[in-house]
Amino acid sequence: MCGICGILSLSAGSSVLHAEHAAKTMLRSMAHRGPNGSAVLSRSGMTLGANRLAIRGVAEDQIPLLESGSGVAVACNGEIDNHRELRRFLAQRGHAIPQSTDVAVIAPLYLEMGPEFVEHLQGVFAIALWDSAKRRLILARDRAGERHLYYAKCGQVICFASELAALLSAGYAEGSIDPTALAHFLRHGYCPSPGSLLMEYDKVCPGEMVIIEASGTRYLRYWHFPARRTKQAKPSLRSFDEVFRNAVFRQSDVDVPYGVLLSGGVDSALVTAVARSVRPDNDLTAYCIRFSESTFDEGRHAERVARQMGCGFVPVGVAWQDFPRLLPDLIAATGEPLADPAWIPLSLVARRASRDVRVLLSGEGADELFAGYPTYLGAHLSSRYARLPKAVKTAFQRIVERLPSSDKNMTVSFLLKRFICGQDLDGLSRHRLWTANIRPEWLHRLGVQPEVADSRHDANALLDVVQRHDFMQPLPEALLTKADYGGMYWGVEIRAPFLDQGVIEFATTLPERERVRGLATKVFLKRYAGRYLHRSVTHRRKRGLSVPLASWFRGPLRDWAHARLSSEFLAEAGVSNDVALKLLSEHRAQLADHSRAIWTLIVLSEWLEWLAGIKAARTPIRISNSL
Repeated sequence: MCGICGILSLSAGSSVLHAEHAAKTMLRSMAHRGPNGSAVLSRSGMTLGANRLAIRGVAEDQIPLLESGSGVAVACNGEIDNHRELRRFLAQRGHAIPQSTDVAVIAPLYLEMGPEFVEHLQGVFAIALWDSAKRRLILARDRAGERHLYYAKCGQVICFASELAALLSAGYAEGSIDPTALAHFLRHGYCPSPGSLLMEYDKVCPGEMVIIEASGTRYLRYWHFPARRTKQAKPSLRSFDEVFRNAVFRQSDVDVPYGVLLSGGVDSALVTAVARSVRPDNDLTAYCIRFSESTFDEGRHAERVARQMGCGFVPVGVAWQDFPRLLPDLIAATGEPLADPAWIPLSLVARRASRDVRVLLSGEGADELFAGYPTYLGAHLSSRYARLPKAVKTAFQRIVERLPSSDKNMTVSFLLKRFICGQDLDGLSRHRLWTANIRPEWLHRLGVQPEVADSRHDANALLDVVQRHDFMQPLPEALLTKADYGGMYWGVEIRAPFLDQGVIEFATTLPERERVRGLATKVFLKRYAGRYLHRSVTHRRKRGLSVPLASWFRGPLRDWAHARLSSEFLAEAGVSNDVALKLLSEHRAQLADHSRAIWTLIVLSEWLEWLAGIKAARTPIRISNSL
């Protein structure tokens, strides 16, 4: 089940007029998430809806909502990976579960354990559970935040859905722009939980359970990112092999064909190799994004890995024309203003994969857990750099600032320019500056007040701090949002074995020297990958999924960019069109690389225009005192 929604009246004896119609409207808005059936269930002021993407029990006629005889109803977007173990446990406790679907274990587990049930679930999920006897609604999100759940409250009415566009389509709350969230979005390209760009709409946080009752709402964190151990033993390759193989095996336990998203890097190649190893009799196809720009294209390396693994290989070409064509469609379908340009290529590869498979395995999460990003190397080295004489640092900064901008991917000059930024800031603030889409000085010029972020941290454990920050914020709210919304737009579920609970907990036992050492990143994972992959793969320079926007904004996309940055909707939101166009002008003159800032403003412009259309067509929900 991959699209859920609901409407609840908290007032006894009241219901929401036309709630079933509103739920069906939300389901139609999310039809791409569940093409294999839908259902709506109404009970005593609660209306639940769900679409189904059949991954397990494909041959069975299962409705995508489950209600137990005790009056507990469940809608779940995602997969419960340990459902077989839970089924055996519940059978021992006397619970008969006739349905074979993994979601069938949730209601009896709740009846057995109460709200603590979610602590025993492993997998990726966004859950809505309604207990009619207690008139209690529980909304829960998985630990890493791979699935999403928006909700809004207006008086005594609660409305929720897997996607913001679906929630808005029901005609619920007005939806006014939150200035603080807008500033965060422009700086970082995403909106962190529990908020959204709209003041009336919130998101369930990763690892959080929201319990809504007539007496009030409770917000409980059932899982926290594990703290590092002060004394750590040398990590065992054999132990991790068992953990990771089990994660890949469980996430490929499906009744439909599945494939892999493969780049030329170690993470996706390792997922591919282990998937072939744990299920050697299954056919496996690798799907790869390709660009005509050579420094952004990893297709040749990915094809060689696929051939070595005995996988089919399907390249998917991406061109500049895809961006103005697909961006408005993705925003309209999901309601999400996501300023990661890789959203477009990921969606295109999912579209091609949807002809063959319903599930794709990916390498998401490995960089955050095992320290793969160049910024982690910067965090590791920054304390040494800070101890250099001021004259040396000043001279080095002048040299780096004179280096020319390049349209190539991940050049040394680009990395050095990022490194010298914010040397007077604390470590976490410097990390946020390095990863920002729009720097604070440009935000001020655009007319936006940068948000004030809490940067308190242990300076002696900076690598731990920045990895935790990335795992808790940009990973769930940007990268995993991109994967979920980019894949599910075409009815393809993207899964990340590196985000299995066992893998997460193992990774947090690694000492710093097993993550970053000298100029090497991801030390332990690369050593482990040597069991499955050739050294030419494990030690390739990291590129990541980047898009050649810098050259496109100077060429074929410049007119589109100019039109979007001139939009009246930006001005109405308080963003200066003149300054936005100044960014584009400097970029086209190659005075600086402003491609990330330009793209962020384009996405905001498209989203604001879409939102204006939604508001114009809005019909408010009404309350009735009669059931």
